[in-house]
This record gives sequence, structure tokens and C-alpha cells, in this order.
Amino acid sequence: MDRTVDILFEIFTWVGFGGFLTLGVVAVIVWAADGTWMPAEAIVDRDSGEPILRWFDADGDANSAVPASSDHAAVASRATVPIWYRHGWRDRMRLTPRPPALRAAVIGAVAMLALAIVSFVAGWIVLAAAS
Repeated sequence: MDRTVDILFEIFTWVGFGGFLTLGVVAVIVWAADGTWMPAEAIVDRDSGEPILRWFDADGDANSAVPASSDHAAVASRATVPIWYRHGWRDRMRLTPRPPALRAAVIGAVAMLALAIVSFVAGWIVLAAAS
């Protein structure tokens, strides 16, 4: 029975470190593929019924975009809203500085690292207690 617990801690340690490494690589890939997004202050235009966000980019060009339906609640009663627009692209924006997939990958990587550390420490505690 004691050997089974040692094996389980060893497996969870390696799974945790492997998951951390895999999700860490995924997070770096998502971050690099995301490109450069710049902050701006957008004016919410409601003349056409649905909200349209209008802003000037770093080059002085006027841009506009319709927010996603999930973002309508965030811009519902506001006259201006902080946005991030894609540098070098026209009429592309979002309300968050980073994509949600990046946050999920980082949280998953941290959780896997925590699993690995807890399993590693627990394995050493069981080993010391058995001696």
C-alpha cells in the first residue's frame, strides 16, 4: 500500500510538470500569435440602433467596429469605452488587452505547476515519514 501512494505521487508530479510545460508553450504561442494591440478611447455611437465604436488609431486614421454581442452589456450605457485595437489593421478591436485563451492557458499552467509541487512535496513527506 505504501508503494502505491509513492507511485501516485510520482505520477502526479510528472503529469503536473508535463502539463505545466505543455500549457506554458501553448501560452507563449497564443501570446506571440496575438500580435500587437494598442489602447484607445472609443466613442460609442448609437445612431444606427446597435452600438458602433469609433476611435482614432496611432496613425490618426478613423476606425469603427461593431462590438460582439457579448460586449453589448459593457458598452450599453457608456458614452466612451476603453478598447484595444490591432496595430496595422483597420476596424479591429476588443475590450480586453489580451485574448481569453491566453488567460486560460496561463491559469492552467499555474494549476499544473501547483499540482506538481504539492505532489513532489507530499511524496518527500511520505518518504521521510516512512524512514
